[in-house]
Amino acid sequence: MLGGDNQDSSVAICQVIQNNKDWVSEMQAKSPNYFTNLAKGQSPKLLWIGCSDSRMAVDVLTQTNPGDIFIHRNIANRIPSEDLNVLSVIEYAVKHLKVEHVIVAGHTSCGGVKTALSNDSVGILDHWLRPIKDLYIANEEELSELPERERIDRLGELNVIQGVRMVSKLPVVHEAWREGRELHIHGWMLQLHSGLLKDLDVSVSSNKQVENIFKLSSGSH
Repeated sequence: MLGGDNQDSSVAICQVIQNNKDWVSEMQAKSPNYFTNLAKGQSPKLLWIGCSDSRMAVDVLTQTNPGDIFIHRNIANRIPSEDLNVLSVIEYAVKHLKVEHVIVAGHTSCGGVKTALSNDSVGILDHWLRPIKDLYIANEEELSELPERERIDRLGELNVIQGVRMVSKLPVVHEAWREGRELHIHGWMLQLHSGLLKDLDVSVSSNKQVENIFKLSSGSH
């Protein structure tokens, strides 16, 4: 822990460094070769695309170790078709690390989704969150009937589902399926009030589940 609210920033930063040293000592005591083995490389089976929210600590939530999950995070766990950052992560994970699962993970009470529902200007985030506004408009009939909190969470779920669809359309994903590789794309929501991960049951595991227009033929490159 970083301590109470009265700590100044320098003390808080020093505590982070000390926490790291304590963790290293603990891991070395448990397994003297832990960091030697960790430095040899990574072979994660899972790519996690989630929100940057500080409460979404992936390794803590999933009780996994360094090297188990390849992680990409951004505001509101968006997967824009023009964002080279997230596309590079997906391509590297699928093509080179050969992950078997891609998790698109949102969470309840998402600040990004809440901001997208407001009329407030938030600088560069206005552009980043615009597709979530569009998603609301496309589903306004359903969403407008919900209380505010439920509306935010449901729009967050729809944003995750949209992310699953975006990943399932990518050429690198279709190439993996065409090669006969095991690759599953899932949509999850972290429920902050309980700490539990909710499977939205929208998993895609083959090109047979994707609209024909996005499929690659066997002759595609």
